[in-house]
Amino acid sequence: VQLQASGGGLVQAGGSLTLSCTASGSIFIIKYMKWYRQAPGKQRELVASINNGGSTTYASSVKGRFTISKDDAKNTWFLQMNSLKPEDTASYYCNLYFPPPSATNYWGQGTQVTVSS
Repeated sequence: VQLQASGGGLVQAGGSLTLSCTASGSIFIIKYMKWYRQAPGKQRELVASINNGGSTTYASSVKGRFTISKDDAKNTWFLQMNSLKPEDTASYYCNLYFPPPSATNYWGQGTQVTVSS
């Protein structure tokens, strides 16, 4: 399985960006599609998650501003980021998790999001 992320960039505070991640290879039906982020000097944190059934979860810091969605036909998931703040600046990583019995994680390359004040 390979993940290809795209969509990062530089945006002013209050602006919007959409990240996308496309998976290729052997994709199981039952899965979790996630976005993590890591700012310099900080631990990687979970931003949002969506499962194959469409259930979503969000970090409290982004709830109401970010929306995770998916396109099953294209094995692609998205992170729509609105009302961006400077503290959202980080490298964003997409993650694909297959629960047990596989219990396997796959990661995309990071895409940089920089929010200027």
